[in-house]
Amino acid sequence: MDTKSYDTAREAYALLGIDTDAVIDRLAAIPISIHCWQGDDVGGFERPGATLSGGGIQATGNHPGKARSIEELRSDLEQVFSLVPGPHRLNLHASYGEFGGEFVDRDMIEAKHFAGWVEWARKLGVGIDFNGTFFSHPLADSGYTLASKDPAIRRFWIEHAKRCRAISAWIGEQLGSPCILNTWIPDGAKDLTVDKIGYRQILKDSLDEIFSTPYSADHMRDAIETKLFGIGSEAFVVGSHEFYMNYAARNNKMLCIDMGHFHTEEDISDKLSSILLFQDEVLLHVSRSLHWDSDHVVLFTDRVRNVAEELVRSGKLEQVHIGLDYFDASINRVGAWSTGARSMRKALLFALLQPQQKLVELEESGSGYAKMGLLEALHTMPFGAVWNRYCERFSAPDDLAIIDSVAAYEQKTLKERA
Repeated sequence: MDTKSYDTAREAYALLGIDTDAVIDRLAAIPISIHCWQGDDVGGFERPGATLSGGGIQATGNHPGKARSIEELRSDLEQVFSLVPGPHRLNLHASYGEFGGEFVDRDMIEAKHFAGWVEWARKLGVGIDFNGTFFSHPLADSGYTLASKDPAIRRFWIEHAKRCRAISAWIGEQLGSPCILNTWIPDGAKDLTVDKIGYRQILKDSLDEIFSTPYSADHMRDAIETKLFGIGSEAFVVGSHEFYMNYAARNNKMLCIDMGHFHTEEDISDKLSSILLFQDEVLLHVSRSLHWDSDHVVLFTDRVRNVAEELVRSGKLEQVHIGLDYFDASINRVGAWSTGARSMRKALLFALLQPQQKLVELEESGSGYAKMGLLEALHTMPFGAVWNRYCERFSAPDDLAIIDSVAAYEQKTLKERA
């Protein structure tokens, strides 16, 4: 570690009233939930050789090294954890259960199918979050699941959602950390829909039944995820932002905001201050939209920094559950995983190193240019030295060394899978 560079950075930030050691300590207590589905292109392990299909999402690319089993996926995740500084959680989809070589349909999954994940997480000291899997299934081919007008299809998915809630509560109880259960469905239509309110009434009724069973907040917490549009639902999405925002507010559920689920020119950071005024907690899925697609590797971009800054400025950073949601099969998957998680942490660190009180004082005094000038000056502060110190604290490589670490893992492990 270059202690001289860090000492210089610490002194520079101290002139702005920022204690870099205290900032590092605060960031070191904030976990990020790392999504399992980057490692196998959202295939899951319900059937051998499962691949993603349907439901408004699509993975592209065929880079060597895709995880073919839960053992390989865990190996890759452990590598990612070693490359990303800070505490971790695992974000797990229901289709990633251990089913012992037998097909277990989604309305029959049980806690026992995730006992291996719980034991693995316990050994590593990480929490687990959970997601129902409402896509890549014959009963999702119509484009509707919980909002389906077919009672049999709807009943199947309601049962799946109920079982996911029970499994999540069990996971949280086992690990002593609340499991955040996110419910996202792909329901919608490619072209014009007449009975929009009818489908939304059905979704509301389905959710009411699903959430009728109470669970301790110490064990699990429900989140519902909005979306603007998806592949095959370009004209109509049942679970729109307005639908879920109202449902969450009325039913005391957590809103999940996915950065890739809005218009590509829309800055979702502006939504957070409004939502956090009325909701105690928010689930954030960090993604990067590009053109029309939503799930690219997270980078240290303006949009990501804007979100991190709003979390810090709102004073609600510790009340927001931060998870990742993207999948890229065109490049090394471990590198994509690690870069996205590290970029989110960088954004949080960058936000925490800002003199918030000073900026507010300038704003309130009408010193608009001084505020702008100070924000611009922060871009050339010695941020990199503080980031390197944070990486060192967790024995994680710096931004240049990680390139060699990922390459070495590819040569040693990933290429063998070909």
